[in-house]
Amino acid sequence: MRRGRASAVAHSMIWVAWGVLVAQQLADAWVQQAPWIVWLAWCLPLLIFLPGMLQDRLRSYIWLCFVCLLYFMRLVVSVFAEPDSVVAIVGMVAVVTLFIAAMMYVRWRAREIRADSVITTVPGE
Repeated sequence: MRRGRASAVAHSMIWVAWGVLVAQQLADAWVQQAPWIVWLAWCLPLLIFLPGMLQDRLRSYIWLCFVCLLYFMRLVVSVFAEPDSVVAIVGMVAVVTLFIAAMMYVRWRAREIRADSVITTVPGE
């Protein structure tokens, strides 16, 4: 199925924001000299959705939005604790962008899929 322009742009924004958020989490763990288990705990929730995102499963994007809220809460605390932290600010921008792009992508892509299924199942043919 072909994507519309809006969903294609949202899909691109998802991948950029997802990559920035993963990099931000790794950078934050590096700056804090966290042990490997913390690195895993901070990045694994984002990496779990990678197979579903690669297969364009809308359910993966929906669950990614829920997980983004957890990262958002953590990053709000980090931004208030260290207002000058570039790492925390970059993470906040990335998580907000990821949430909005994923939410809009699911909405637009679901409409496209629904419209394609209506077109392909015309009654009487």
